[in-house]
Amino acid sequence: MQVDYIIVGIGIAGISFCEQLRKHHKTFVVFDNASQQSSTVAGGLYNPVVLKRFTTVWKCKEQLEMALPLYASIEKRLNVKLDYKIPVYRKFASLEEQNDWFTASDKPLLSEYLSTKIIKNENQSVNAPFGFGEVLETGRLDVKTMLDAYKKDLLSNGLLFDNRFDYEELIVEETYIKYHEIIAKNIVFAEGFGIKHNPFFNHLPLVPAKGELLTIQAPGLKIEFVLKAGIFLIPLGLDSYIVGATYEWKDLTQKVTEKGKEELLYKLKKLINCEFKVINQVAGIRPTVKDRRPLVGQHPKHKNLYVLNGLGTRGVMMGPYVANKLFGFIENNIPLNVEIDIKRF
Repeated sequence: MQVDYIIVGIGIAGISFCEQLRKHHKTFVVFDNASQQSSTVAGGLYNPVVLKRFTTVWKCKEQLEMALPLYASIEKRLNVKLDYKIPVYRKFASLEEQNDWFTASDKPLLSEYLSTKIIKNENQSVNAPFGFGEVLETGRLDVKTMLDAYKKDLLSNGLLFDNRFDYEELIVEETYIKYHEIIAKNIVFAEGFGIKHNPFFNHLPLVPAKGELLTIQAPGLKIEFVLKAGIFLIPLGLDSYIVGATYEWKDLTQKVTEKGKEELLYKLKKLINCEFKVINQVAGIRPTVKDRRPLVGQHPKHKNLYVLNGLGTRGVMMGPYVANKLFGFIENNIPLNVEIDIKRF
């Protein structure tokens, strides 16, 4: 079998690159053994504002302009609902935070994303005496549905090999690569935390961060917005909500923990005062980077080996943007932004 590309990993990064290949009529196959769960357990929010610091997310406008049409295209092709438009409400802890919000909303980069109206809390199940600020241009992507539908489509077309990629079996020549019976022009590694096992790119400074999420059933809560207040609360419908997320840098197993559950419940009980029941808990390892920029680029020696990684906590927004940049670099020799190029390390 001869193809243009081999993709290793089919999380948000891998899907985003596959979509670039589809768009430009490139042939490809994918290897994925479902060992990495960061995309599977993602909350799926896209939000252009860093709400801790009242600053815009890096390249947020460009990211949204690429991400939303890409997900709409997947929805249409696979006949699934993925993109749910939903506002994000930031809880104010004080009058000072309200004032900081108004100051931020006057800034040119933030004015189109921060509503200047203070929303009064009228929900007795939520503890928010100072109300909320609304973030605009936000939503939630149903990542799990996307992953499941995308893999099913790849399998039905014979494009997905559901097994572990064996790096020792990869033969790298100057003008092509060979893996078992597959010959390709290029290979892109989009493995997330799995990069630690990759002998070609495991030198990159990925900082794995474990995250845990809960799903709760709370019939008395009745909110139809994402609530951000130290933790986030995402409505799923039918009185179910995602509660997240934890950050853990020492325990890098993908097992759920009582510690993670207790941390989330402690914060949740300070935020809401209605009855609820925990119905699920999941964990995954986020591929983060210290400078909060992705890891994109070409192997220093083998010019047909590439990496697409380090999407961190904002993969839904960032994935399509950096996949586009990597494709342009490989196919059209368009230089990568120095902020994302792995040459910075």
